[in-house]
Amino acid sequence: MPINSKRFTLSALSAAVISAASVGAYAQEAGSSTLEEITVTGIRQSLTNAMDIKRDSAGVVDAISAEDIGKFPDTNLAESLQRITGVSIDRSNNEGNKVTVRGFGPNFNLVTLNGRQMPNSSALQSEGITRSFKFAEISAESVSGVEVYKTGKADVYSGGIGSTINIKTARPFDHDGFIASASVKGVMDTSVEKGDTVTPEIASMVSSTFFDGKFGVLVAVSHAERDSRSESVNTQAWVPNYGVADTSAIDRSKNPDGTYWAPWTFDVDASDHQRERQNGQLVLQFAPVDNVTATLDYTASRYDEQVSMNRTSVWFDTSAGVTDSNGTVINPSVQNDELNFWAWNYQFVTENDSVGLNVEWAATDSLSFGLDVHDSTSHSQPGGTPAETIANTKNPGKLVNVEADFSSGSGLPGISFDDSALAGGAFAPENIVSDLFQERGLEIENSIQQIQLDGTWENLDGGALKTVKFGIASTDYQVDAYDSQSFAFVDLGDLASLGIDFEQRGDFGDQIGSNSGLFPLLADYEASDFIDAVKASGQYFQATPTFDKVTEETLAAFVTADFETEFNGYPVRLNAGVRFEDTEVTGTSIQNGILGLSFWHDEELREINDDTPSADTLDGDYTRFLPNLDASISLTEELVARASFSRTLSRADISAMFPSTSLDVSRPGGPFNASQGNPGLLPITSDNFDLSVEYYYAEGSYASVGYFKKYVENFIGATTEERVIYDVNGNPITDPSINPRPGCPDSTGSNPACFGTANDPVITWNVGTPGNQENAEVYGWEFAVQHMFGDSGFGAIFNATLVDGDVEYDVYSSDNVFALTGMSDSANLIGFYEKDAFQARLAYNWRDD
Repeated sequence: MPINSKRFTLSALSAAVISAASVGAYAQEAGSSTLEEITVTGIRQSLTNAMDIKRDSAGVVDAISAEDIGKFPDTNLAESLQRITGVSIDRSNNEGNKVTVRGFGPNFNLVTLNGRQMPNSSALQSEGITRSFKFAEISAESVSGVEVYKTGKADVYSGGIGSTINIKTARPFDHDGFIASASVKGVMDTSVEKGDTVTPEIASMVSSTFFDGKFGVLVAVSHAERDSRSESVNTQAWVPNYGVADTSAIDRSKNPDGTYWAPWTFDVDASDHQRERQNGQLVLQFAPVDNVTATLDYTASRYDEQVSMNRTSVWFDTSAGVTDSNGTVINPSVQNDELNFWAWNYQFVTENDSVGLNVEWAATDSLSFGLDVHDSTSHSQPGGTPAETIANTKNPGKLVNVEADFSSGSGLPGISFDDSALAGGAFAPENIVSDLFQERGLEIENSIQQIQLDGTWENLDGGALKTVKFGIASTDYQVDAYDSQSFAFVDLGDLASLGIDFEQRGDFGDQIGSNSGLFPLLADYEASDFIDAVKASGQYFQATPTFDKVTEETLAAFVTADFETEFNGYPVRLNAGVRFEDTEVTGTSIQNGILGLSFWHDEELREINDDTPSADTLDGDYTRFLPNLDASISLTEELVARASFSRTLSRADISAMFPSTSLDVSRPGGPFNASQGNPGLLPITSDNFDLSVEYYYAEGSYASVGYFKKYVENFIGATTEERVIYDVNGNPITDPSINPRPGCPDSTGSNPACFGTANDPVITWNVGTPGNQENAEVYGWEFAVQHMFGDSGFGAIFNATLVDGDVEYDVYSSDNVFALTGMSDSANLIGFYEKDAFQARLAYNWRDD
């Protein structure tokens, strides 16, 4: 089965080229005239600190600290995290965005900020509504450290079967007196065609304490811009048994059913990106008495990305071709068709805000309590502006013959076409007419309110039991999603008569162009101009929006205990704990009732709704016990062996739990696809086993090897059932296009004869619903070496993670519905030099298929 699309970035050289200028000022106590102490920190010290965290932690924990975060060539926190063993990243337009840990993708990892769960929102329908955190929205400069918990802990919020990643930000009490720093970077991206080749990244932080260290204030701000361009050749889908194909070359020993896959489209895209990111943090700390410390913090981020994209493409609606031995149609062709010229305007705006209060009280020498409360919100597309504006134009009539060539293996595909029947050619403006417009997007507000009250008892009288930690926590997780979209075929005439700024471009970079076997030109115009023309013509149409809401309330209680003892003279440390969680889920969808379908266009059956919103509500609930047991033994002062067991969970994506039934695709003659969410989905749970040996042989130097295995249950997959869907009056929805009445199709909506009636054929819909289906085993090895070459200033890091499991995707099956995306091997090689006032680092990151 062929890969769904083939993408690459052209001429993209992204490097930090303007060095950061940092200045620090430290204040001593009043009246002091000399500097009493100088503390030197750097890459070596930060790596040593991270090593100490790993060594001293119960369970398997990896970390990075402030000096090692945000260093070139990192442009955000994700790119810093990928240096950790077992962590690899997904990139968006060549910039780190989401993380994968031990083969489990972004949706399986929980991200917390100072121990608090963080919300997420997205404006794109294609991304769905997930829980995965976007690290591209967070600059690295304001972060003081990151801890990656690869094994579960009873006192850590649940939600990640891959890992829990805790981002720690700076506090004024972390520093004595006054400190200030600033940095300026420049990022060069040579792919830019619309925008600036060099864009700035600016960050600053000021912190000070007052009143003999009883009150502290910290302010941190950053601003980053980036312009870039991406170009790609792809298809929107590979469809099984689509069109007509000669299958005689298929190897039946691998593909016994002779299933073949044909491309739905052939697309050549060029996208120009402009991204801005602002981060800010205000932290106030107050210690009125020695045994009480209160911290109030506010963290904000603003992310704005705008993309202008153009595409030249062809639809292989009735294709013919020949397959290779796997079943891939390698030379699809279509006769008497047309070329399509698309334009996209994307605008993604996300506003993240978090306010938190933490109070620590040492009640006695052995007993302390903590209260932590926060209210955090992620809001995409405030105001409901559509995230995507799309326009399509095409050649008039069916006068173009097209043939593609996918036989080049890993090389670029090719395409050829005959447009001789069009006077002036397929790309002449007078031969490009309007086709359709579309606006779509999500406004999402994801809010999380959490409160945790915990206590810690320390045994001051000796004995194996050292500490006991206990607590209760409440999490109110809520998502409100407003889904708006407009879609209609329109007749505006040709582009030349519309006054739209239209340009024929052929500068596709070094690989895409007239000599590459691809479309020779790109029809360059703005989708927003096309929408303006549609509105001026009176043909603008907006579908009835829908509102979906999911509320998830979790009450948790936990207890954990630390022990220190000896076994045959070897020091042993144990941590045992259990977390109990009770979760209730309510999903609500509000939308206008469906009256039926209207035969609107040769390629469109339009959904017709009434004006009365109604609500559908479904509920679900579950309880889980999440135990953990961690043990480590010091075989020598340098050699540590570790074993861990934990049970962790990940919850379903939010968009999988909306209860409403949505009519996704309805075209004359089919397909007829619909979808419905399932608030009753159970969480994915994993029983995790870890074994490791770690050798700490010198200051800042160590080597480790570890083995892990995860037994995962309740993976969520797609289920499909065929069923009739009923309108608001309880009647089955019918197809008015089978036996069209006079005057149909009618795109004006004024002909009632084009509306479905009880005499038309009843539609049987393919309704997709998510369900808990699969179990899997995932296992692997982790290797790491960190070495400091004495006092030379040189150091090196190497780590690698090898992941495998019984979840291999069957590329020859058209029925397979389960795959663990993100599972791949990864490795990092880092060399650095730091001495006197000079620092340098070279990092190589590798990730397998």
